[in-house]
Amino acid sequence: MANGKKIAKRIFKGFLYFMGFLALLLAGLFIYLYIVARMPPPEVADKGALAWQRRALDSTAFTLGNNWFRKSRSGLYEMYVEGKPFERGVVYGKLAAELVQRQEDHFTEQIGKMVPSKSYQHFLKYLIGWFNRHMDENVPEEYKEEIYGVSFAASDKYGYIGSNYQRIMNYHAAHDIGHALQNLALVGCTSFGTWNGRSADSSLIIGRNFDFYVGDKFAEDKIVAFYRPEKGHPFMMITWGGFTGVVSGMNTEGLTVTINAARSDIPSGSATPVSLVAREILQYAKNIEEAYAIAQRRKMFVSESFLVGSAKDNRAAIIEKTPEQLALYDPKGDEISCANHFQSNSLGASASNQAQLAESASPYRYKRLQQLLERNGKNTVAKTVAILRDQKGLNDADIGMGNEKALNQLIAHHSVVFAPQELKVWVSTAPWQLGEFVAYDLHKIFAMKGLPADREVCDSAAIIPADTFLQTDNYRKFVDFRRWKAAFMDKQPVNVEQMVADNPQYYHAYVMAGDYLYRQKQYARAKTYYQQALAKEIATKAEKDHVLERMAACDKKQ
Repeated sequence: MANGKKIAKRIFKGFLYFMGFLALLLAGLFIYLYIVARMPPPEVADKGALAWQRRALDSTAFTLGNNWFRKSRSGLYEMYVEGKPFERGVVYGKLAAELVQRQEDHFTEQIGKMVPSKSYQHFLKYLIGWFNRHMDENVPEEYKEEIYGVSFAASDKYGYIGSNYQRIMNYHAAHDIGHALQNLALVGCTSFGTWNGRSADSSLIIGRNFDFYVGDKFAEDKIVAFYRPEKGHPFMMITWGGFTGVVSGMNTEGLTVTINAARSDIPSGSATPVSLVAREILQYAKNIEEAYAIAQRRKMFVSESFLVGSAKDNRAAIIEKTPEQLALYDPKGDEISCANHFQSNSLGASASNQAQLAESASPYRYKRLQQLLERNGKNTVAKTVAILRDQKGLNDADIGMGNEKALNQLIAHHSVVFAPQELKVWVSTAPWQLGEFVAYDLHKIFAMKGLPADREVCDSAAIIPADTFLQTDNYRKFVDFRRWKAAFMDKQPVNVEQMVADNPQYYHAYVMAGDYLYRQKQYARAKTYYQQALAKEIATKAEKDHVLERMAACDKKQ
């Protein structure tokens, strides 16, 4: 008996030693993560710009020297900044301070919905910090200084996540991290171009949908930004508060850049964020050859397609880039299309790209784009907008409102059309790409010398009207459907019959109805909805697999 007590005491003592060792190990790990995750800001000799103050023209328009910021009647925000890197970053932050802070509120709110556990959020903070520990080493000094300048406008209430500079820098890689670690369906973009015989006037036309969705609030405050940097070419881009990278833009040389995500393997660490590679191309390239050279210099940690349109070349090409390889896809014709898969001989044959073709909505959407381009004949700006708004499937099939296989998935952050030779751009207004497309003439914008009084700066005569779909019963039903979807995501009560009736051709309506009833343990009813989902056009293999697995589970549980 005494020996048993001694053995038990020894085991308990060993357990305490083990737990103590584990606690020390975890503490050491978090200290290590904290140290390596720290991202010191760049050294800036002259910070005099921090004393500058904006001047209000009215409640939504401000100036600071030649720089200005205003809210258009269209609902779009418009901003012009110029100068040295740190100074233009500070100016950006001062002019758009409210949007910088509001955008971070929206972003963190959405992250909270996606990752509700506070402890897991805390863990992710260190994990992302470790993952991005070398990111600033791969970012040009110019952009570090600019981001540092913007960071002074960020809110202090998120200090528990990291310093202002560290947070704003990391947000530039948010797309890359989510895309790389989970291949999240946050980005399913489409872009295309026509020129010579495929354009009505033979000029280059580029269209793109940026289907990046991080909650409705994230897309509320879009900024059409006009940059005149100290070095490089003046350019415009569509962006959001605090973000200085490029996802869609055109410079005054008539060069355009848009990005489309491709399937990526899980990387071991960060490099240059995709948006900052696109920014460097837009700022410093005047043709496709120079754009390719810049992409070649930069190391990225996810796979991406850069559709580059060039007025000087009067054509477009796609730079396909992975962490290891680079390829240039040139269709050798008068048009080009880009979804979310590679097309070059080298990268198109890769295992990850073949999986993308087999499992994603990308090839279907690409084929639909080809159909529309062929049907429409010689392209125009108006026809480009019509293509970007198309909601149908192949052969005009009704695949439901919001299907990822459609060009218009009704989630777009923005849609844009470029006419590079004319230096004109059309930017969509809410909701998604259904509102007016507002026109801007870069010749006129960059000829302005400040903004003495608040006034519209768009080309009002060239505005493209809103989609007539907004006046239909189907649009009202889709708005109602989205309310049911939000309730489902928040685990609130849902009227599944009404949700399905609002969008009867959309497979996901049936999937959500099935999942909702599955939660309620109504397995027979759930299976009925899953069966109906299989009869619709399901976007991805993963979603089809989910339906089949749930149907099998329903059979076991009944």
